[in-house]
Amino acid sequence: MADPRLNSVHLEPGRRADYRRAREELLRARGLNTLAVEVDADPAEAPGANPHTVIQQEGDRSPTGLNYWLVDNEYIYPLKVGINTVGRSPDNDVVVQDGYISRRHCAILIHSQSSCELHDTASKNGTYINGKRIAGPTRLKSGDEIRICDQRLVFVSRSTPPDKSNPSHTLAG
Repeated sequence: MADPRLNSVHLEPGRRADYRRAREELLRARGLNTLAVEVDADPAEAPGANPHTVIQQEGDRSPTGLNYWLVDNEYIYPLKVGINTVGRSPDNDVVVQDGYISRRHCAILIHSQSSCELHDTASKNGTYINGKRIAGPTRLKSGDEIRICDQRLVFVSRSTPPDKSNPSHTLAG
């Protein structure tokens, strides 16, 4: 596996097989256009090159220069086109320090055509969108609340208007 964020050697055999199935589904979901954007990316932005960039929240202002990000009560986590991994392992794009969160808990796939989806990568405790556990890849829209264990993250996108009926939007500003 060329991308260190997607390795599975740390898992016991049963979970390793589940993780590998989830990983293959994630990789297949990218599509040719998204894959082309990943291949053409700046080497400094290659998978794992800068795995855990965070920005301190500054009031209710939206971050400049970002099209997609996750936000919690303290930080903004920039997302890029392609695969964005989330988990407690330090080589993830979004590192969440919580012992109950899997090393490679889930991934957010941002397509080059502006659609986004959340994939659970065979985590032990599941991944939730707006209070519902996901069973497979699930489309994300701005304002969706992602919960992994006790961590709440809100997905924000400049390309799609937030869902005003979703009360979690207030966390994102």
